[in-house]
Amino acid sequence: MRSLVFGVVVAALLPLSAQAQEAGDATAGEKAFAPCKACHNFQKNGVGPDLKGVVGRKAGTYEGYNYSAALKNSGLTWDEANLHEWLKNPKAKVPGNKMIFQGYSDDKKINDVIAYLKTQS
Repeated sequence: MRSLVFGVVVAALLPLSAQAQEAGDATAGEKAFAPCKACHNFQKNGVGPDLKGVVGRKAGTYEGYNYSAALKNSGLTWDEANLHEWLKNPKAKVPGNKMIFQGYSDDKKINDVIAYLKTQS
């Protein structure tokens, strides 16, 4: 009987654990963001646009940065779903963009980076 109760409790908690993992870890995301620092920061445009407040921003609109026509005309807003697809494979998400980053293959790392970006508002 105890093992049945334990099994029910574990089964009930699994979805909560998966949701917590999907949310990402901002501390891990800061470390995973390291390759992005070559082009992006949170104070000013560089090789890439300033990413301060990027979550929720319409793509291709940060003032003072020269975006590709593909990104400017993408119609995207950087919500979590679009950021996830972008960070997975930028060239597939918006063909013709000028970002050279190939993408992260690890979904957890992507979720962590998004969690970190959300702290930089």
